[in-house]
Amino acid sequence: MPSSFRFVQRCAAAVTLMAGFLVFSLPAAAIDIQKVVTPGGIEAWLVEERAIPLVTLSAGFRAGSVNDPAGKDGLATMLSSLLDEGAGDMDALAFQKRLEEKAIRMGFSSGRDTFSASLSTLSQNRDEAFELFRLALTEPRFDDEAVQRVRDQMLASHEQAEEDPRTIANRTWYEQAFGEHAYARRVMGTGDTVRSITKQDLKDYLNAFLTRDRLFIAVVGDIDADTLSGLLDQTFAELPATSAAVSTEVLDIENTGDVKVVQRDIPQSVMTFGTRGILRDDPDFVPAFVMNYVLGGGGFGSRLMEEVREKRGLTYGIYTYLVPLDQAGLYLGQVATENAKAGETLSLVRSEMKRLRDEGITEEELKDAKTYLTGSYPLRFDSNTKIAGQLVSIQLEDLGIDYIDKRNDLINAVTLEDIKRVAQRLIDPDNMIVTIVGAPENLDG
Repeated sequence: MPSSFRFVQRCAAAVTLMAGFLVFSLPAAAIDIQKVVTPGGIEAWLVEERAIPLVTLSAGFRAGSVNDPAGKDGLATMLSSLLDEGAGDMDALAFQKRLEEKAIRMGFSSGRDTFSASLSTLSQNRDEAFELFRLALTEPRFDDEAVQRVRDQMLASHEQAEEDPRTIANRTWYEQAFGEHAYARRVMGTGDTVRSITKQDLKDYLNAFLTRDRLFIAVVGDIDADTLSGLLDQTFAELPATSAAVSTEVLDIENTGDVKVVQRDIPQSVMTFGTRGILRDDPDFVPAFVMNYVLGGGGFGSRLMEEVREKRGLTYGIYTYLVPLDQAGLYLGQVATENAKAGETLSLVRSEMKRLRDEGITEEELKDAKTYLTGSYPLRFDSNTKIAGQLVSIQLEDLGIDYIDKRNDLINAVTLEDIKRVAQRLIDPDNMIVTIVGAPENLDG
């Protein structure tokens, strides 16, 4: 058998092994989380699962596009796309080839408040995987070819986004709500800002914000605490200890009632609507989460879906969701409908929101919401990757290492009075900020 064929077989088998062993279906309540603190002071949460020859790491930095300098929008996104495009003495091709040869999965991404990293490896390749991860975080090359290729990809994505009405509606909403604040800027940047990003900008962001004091880590799989401790120090010790100072002031979004139309010659109007929401550490967040399920977060079981789609056929789908950013809470929704039905749809959305605010929800609706939200929670923990991601999110949101154990009790403790209180607090349909992309009709009717 030719050696090249054996190599392909080994790679295929390794990838199949990783995919097959990702799932081990532990109930959320059965997950045993160990807190690991290394001699170097790096902390991680570990879920040890020795039956599976796989190790998965998820890391999150409290950093994102909110930290992009003015005029450099898209910097965090570009950096996330370049960290695995060559590091140390390996260019992009050599680095990616090494990952493929060892069936190592590595990825980076950036949002508004969070810069995320992930690593999955077979146990037998664990040490090399962590070393490659270290190189990506501490010795990225930012070669000219790789930087230009990623820049071109981002510019191509911008062109596509300019044709996507949902993207336009969302970004316009953020611009309306946040004005000059960094949250109003585009996570992917603009053509001009992406073209302006330099290698030095990438290095400066890396050193300023991918720092140990902003770092949260979760590891799941075939590794013990002592072994993990050594690998964590080797992998992350070279990161800068502290970060650049940034504003953490909480913003009070004004519910202005403004309706902004972005004219496009398309058959449907796409609407993003919303108001100020609620921060994740607010005592009313869990009641708000349950309330939102009933209003627009519960798919075909939600009131908005029932009234707007099922009864009147005005849309294929409508949904609402809470957005707890670090510096602002938002309560948003989106719907698409025929241009001629835009006014009717928006009016119906407002009336349904008012009905919930003024009348509350029924005991049956509350029961159904609790049943779904508690029963579906274990699905967030049915793979190594999901568990690691959930644990990092819990750390970033400062919910505590026991959150998994108490989360469903918090849901079940919500009362009708809680829902009524939070509805009065959050639902403000007449003063929503609304952005519409299309050629909407009858908005005044």
